[in-house]
Amino acid sequence: MSKLSSKELADVRLNKMGFIFQQMQMLKNLTIMDNILIPAMEKNDKRKERRQKVKRAEELLRKLSIIDVADNDINEVSGGQLQRACICRSMINNPKIIFADEPTGALNRTASTEVMDELVKLNNEGTTIMMVTHDPKIAAKCKKVFYIVDGNIKGEYENVTNEHTSEQDRERRLNNWLMDLGW
Repeated sequence: MSKLSSKELADVRLNKMGFIFQQMQMLKNLTIMDNILIPAMEKNDKRKERRQKVKRAEELLRKLSIIDVADNDINEVSGGQLQRACICRSMINNPKIIFADEPTGALNRTASTEVMDELVKLNNEGTTIMMVTHDPKIAAKCKKVFYIVDGNIKGEYENVTNEHTSEQDRERRLNNWLMDLGW
């Protein structure tokens, strides 16, 4: 990465990485659909390419069950819908990895569960998700957890699950591990 030019680095960020921010970072004067499409649009796109990108955005909106708010302004939707739109935006260019900074931090418990369910699905479909969270309930849904203090990894937890492992059991085991580390 250190040997890439600025243009090459920008291409990697645009096409290989997706970003979900704690504060949604949507443009207020655009619709949900327009905000999702921003990372995909290029100045020299032909009409056919634009239609394909709109189709991709519509597929993502359907997948995250928010197609009905595509033409809404960002202040006309719930926090959970807005965060799912942010997930759509992060996925528009089919990234290999998504970086998520407290993606559920500003959401209520129901919306948090919905967003995490979508992130887990994306991960199961092959997209790597690297997420920062302070919420053990959210971390318990992750396959691997790193406990970081002052920028140093203090522990690594493999969240082994099977069909008999309940969500409460995963949370309990993770909480016990965190307590053992002094959390």
